[in-house]
Amino acid sequence: MTAPRIAITGGTGFIGRHLAERFENPVVISRRTGIEVDNVSALAAAFAGCDVVAHCAGINREIGDQTYDRVHVRGTLAVIEAAKRAGVKKIVMLSFLRARPDCGSPYHESKWAAEEAIRASGLDYTILKAGMIYGLGDHLIDHTTRTVKTLPLFATVGLHERTVRPVPVEELVDVMVAALGDRLERKTVEVVGAEELKLSKVVRRVADLLERPIGIVPAPVWALYALGQLTEWTMKVPLVAKAQVRMLAEGVSHAVPGTELLPEDLRPKKLLTKAQIRAAMPDGGPFGWNDLLISG
Repeated sequence: MTAPRIAITGGTGFIGRHLAERFENPVVISRRTGIEVDNVSALAAAFAGCDVVAHCAGINREIGDQTYDRVHVRGTLAVIEAAKRAGVKKIVMLSFLRARPDCGSPYHESKWAAEEAIRASGLDYTILKAGMIYGLGDHLIDHTTRTVKTLPLFATVGLHERTVRPVPVEELVDVMVAALGDRLERKTVEVVGAEELKLSKVVRRVADLLERPIGIVPAPVWALYALGQLTEWTMKVPLVAKAQVRMLAEGVSHAVPGTELLPEDLRPKKLLTKAQIRAAMPDGGPFGWNDLLISG
């Protein structure tokens, strides 16, 4: 059987890069390759000859004209229209585990609107409602590692800490590859890791591996929202974005609304072991001047 020709939006991002490595000559689409996700004509030209699109484009904070509405909603509508023009057969969309309407979070609501557009498109589709994803180049292990190297304290979100189920990026990509083939047609499924634990446990595992002492302190959600806003204003990659604070305040373990489960053979099975953490750790040191927007 001939392998499908794949286009990947957000193809230079964390997930997109890992996915692109699994295919020979995928069409990689991003702002870095000169194509905006809401440019229908440019997308249709890029999709020409492709059988399926992996729609991975997304943001976790708004900067200038890169808003949730533009990237998540209008961008998805443009991907759908471009796919139809180019004769693409299927779209596999990467969404968020707890994306839903009317919840007061522009991030969650825009991701839900994108899901609904895909489901109503008339095209074949798979929507992956994924939880917290980790691997080399991520935010979870990267930011935890650098925070532990910077400070002896780590603030968890909320006075009553919720749980997360981290997903190794390689296992998420396994699911995406299956969906880009002939599996999970017209399904919306949750993708969560095999292990459910509190974020403080993740932090302690990272600190132990680094052989650094760490104190874990619970912080009220409003304080972390304030920190999120401050770091969005001041850092190239925020220490924590407001959307991420909302995610952690709710917990990142179960999909809402309820979705289908993955078939047993596709469910992530790897635990957050020392080897998994070590493979995702960045080479850099603590946070510093170069992480600030004013550093140029």
